[in-house]
Amino acid sequence: MNARNRQPLRIVHTEASCGWGGQEIRILEEARGLIARGHDVSLLCPPEARIFSEASRFGVPADALAIGRKRPAGVLALRRWVEQQRPDVINTHSSTDSWLAGLACATLTHPPAIVRTRHISAPIAVNAASRWLYGQSARHVVTTGEALRQTLIDKLKLPPACVTSIPTGIDTERFTPGDKPAARRALGLAAAGHYLGIVATLRSWKGHLYLLDAFAALDLPDWRLLMVGEGPMRDNIAAKIDELRLGDRVLLTGQRNDPEHWLRALDVFCLPSYANEGVPQAVIQAMLSGLPIVTTPVGAILEAVTDGETALIVKPRDVATLEQALRRLIADPALSNRLGEAARARAVERFSRERMLDGMETIFHSAVRGSRDES
Repeated sequence: MNARNRQPLRIVHTEASCGWGGQEIRILEEARGLIARGHDVSLLCPPEARIFSEASRFGVPADALAIGRKRPAGVLALRRWVEQQRPDVINTHSSTDSWLAGLACATLTHPPAIVRTRHISAPIAVNAASRWLYGQSARHVVTTGEALRQTLIDKLKLPPACVTSIPTGIDTERFTPGDKPAARRALGLAAAGHYLGIVATLRSWKGHLYLLDAFAALDLPDWRLLMVGEGPMRDNIAAKIDELRLGDRVLLTGQRNDPEHWLRALDVFCLPSYANEGVPQAVIQAMLSGLPIVTTPVGAILEAVTDGETALIVKPRDVATLEQALRRLIADPALSNRLGEAARARAVERFSRERMLDGMETIFHSAVRGSRDES
């Protein structure tokens, strides 16, 4: 049976994180997409979380619960909510809300199915607690890349059939190549010249500081660097820009809700991450925008791009090789065009939003069916 012809489900996402980045955006985009397919989808998160204030912009109903910390009050709050609302499935996303949901549901006679999504490649504790959290409290585990999936199978000895990789899907009509001069004029940028850019939350492991060093070493006066995003590293990045005397050639745009326009303005995209990545949304967005990309083999990035075919891959935290790869693309427009066109074709085929929604819908129905069969 096609996923779209199945019975609508009541799905609730839990997210304890108060940050804002690809993980939170995926939750809301996925929820919005499944709402459009007829499912009843909502969000539970702390009242102070950024995702709570953003949910309405995505059309996702959200309830504020005190689930920001691993405390008994959070377990009780989740338990009461689940007893009253009786969802079919809970999709947890961070460690804290996964523990709270797991413990809350363990005290219920007929609990909903739990699906755990693991978004990043940060190290995981290998112990009995982790095996319970991923292998017993959760009916199924979803990862955002195959490398993350294999890590859980290898380290926690999870059954392979209970772990599925579903990379984040991106709207292939929203992110497309476009008229660069027009995009620049619309953003208040100079239409002439050249632009290198990164679209990412300003976190240390995204590699902004290494990109600044490489950009300074390029020493190309007609190039500008756009850093699109906001986050805890902003002050450090601003200080680095001052140190390198790049204030007139680097623009910190802050948080933007229109990354597709900024990507269209670029000539080259770079994401020099050195930790914690799944398949980054920004890389997929840049691929769909037809951009030549320089990135690193961190997390599950190589599941999206191939060195020399759809991107140039460099060692993490290596300014010299990063500079060389950027210089290579800048000096070879034919190579840049070839990589960008190939990246667009691959992203359309493998990383569409519809493909992600189909995969999640299948997982949710399977988890609910398994849970009901046991009760």
